[in-house]
Amino acid sequence: MDIYLVGGAVRDSLLERDITERDWVVVGATPQQLLDEGYQQVGRDFPVFLHPRTHDEYALARTERKQGHGHHGFIVHYDPAVTLEEDLLRRDLTINAMALGPDQQLIDPYGGKADLDNRVLRHVSEAFVEDPLRVLRTARFAARYAHLGFTVAPETMALMAEIVEQDELAHLSKERVWIEVEKALSEQSPDTFIEVLRECGALQRLLPEVEALFGVPQPPEHHPEVDTGVHVLMALQQAVAMQCDTETRFAVLLHDLGKGTTPADVLPRHIGHEARGADLVKAACARLSAPVRYRELALAVCKFHTLCHQAKTLRGKTLLKLLSGTDALRRPERFEQFLQACEADARGRLGLEDRDYPQAQYLRQALHIVQGVKAAQFADQALSGKALGEALRNEQIKRLEAARPQ
Repeated sequence: MDIYLVGGAVRDSLLERDITERDWVVVGATPQQLLDEGYQQVGRDFPVFLHPRTHDEYALARTERKQGHGHHGFIVHYDPAVTLEEDLLRRDLTINAMALGPDQQLIDPYGGKADLDNRVLRHVSEAFVEDPLRVLRTARFAARYAHLGFTVAPETMALMAEIVEQDELAHLSKERVWIEVEKALSEQSPDTFIEVLRECGALQRLLPEVEALFGVPQPPEHHPEVDTGVHVLMALQQAVAMQCDTETRFAVLLHDLGKGTTPADVLPRHIGHEARGADLVKAACARLSAPVRYRELALAVCKFHTLCHQAKTLRGKTLLKLLSGTDALRRPERFEQFLQACEADARGRLGLEDRDYPQAQYLRQALHIVQGVKAAQFADQALSGKALGEALRNEQIKRLEAARPQ
């Protein structure tokens, strides 16, 4: 049997990027041969084995034939006669369809190296359209490598649009879609992920609430970029520059959904968009099966980002409302994520990318003030229950008022 390093490890070694995992293809072998050599079988749909020492994944060379819909609608065929070239042919992009042999010789039957050099994401074959997950994967690779100048080949984008038009995305599970979305948010250019999905029509299917933001105007005195969709992508870029985590980036992506429902006769103003956006955030999170922590942060940012921007002008009562509404007292770590998302929003505007955001530090100080009010301070008043809660609240507001800028 012959063993080849394949896929991402080959691609990233040629790009001189760090290799995080190695996948191998075994040609000319049977499952029993690998079992006899101590490999552990883990594949369910086709034989994948873990190396007895390195625990890298080794898969028998295989071909696939489409049957049914979705990501799992395939009949897999494997036997010792399947060649390496046949195995590589079933892969998504040419840059992922290269292999290295034991002698480190590059095996590149479909032009992956040329596409790497030309910074092109191109499908290997017309079989690309058989797996709708490839729409999301290609968009994610575009997000990963956009800073290197990679773009999606026009003919590949056309196939992605064909997949969308045939409604194949509907056959993907929520959980599988979310995996790709979360991975894309962690990449260097998640805004490119959104742009690619939008170009092929997939954004309308997966996140219509975000699609609806493009072309919606905002007041130019606050948003020189004007277009709401453009602003959201700029804010997402700022979240990356600030090294925000994926939960915060997701909240930034969804923070202005309410602007997509503003009546045309009141544009470019968006009064009440925060409240209108809350149900849209819930709907988007449900459609993607986003984890609870993602949904809760996204809702907090949607509802309260405007108050955060106005923090230094707020009265003590409203400041306390902001701190309570974001659950800052019980979850100060998440409050920090909230502040980062709001800062990314403030900076995601044309010509204002480097602006200061003193509101964040002001609200950190406000939280510290509120945390300093303790029930023990009212021990001599023998208060309890609702009365104690009211006394605590009044003292918190009093101290916040005292600390307001004069």
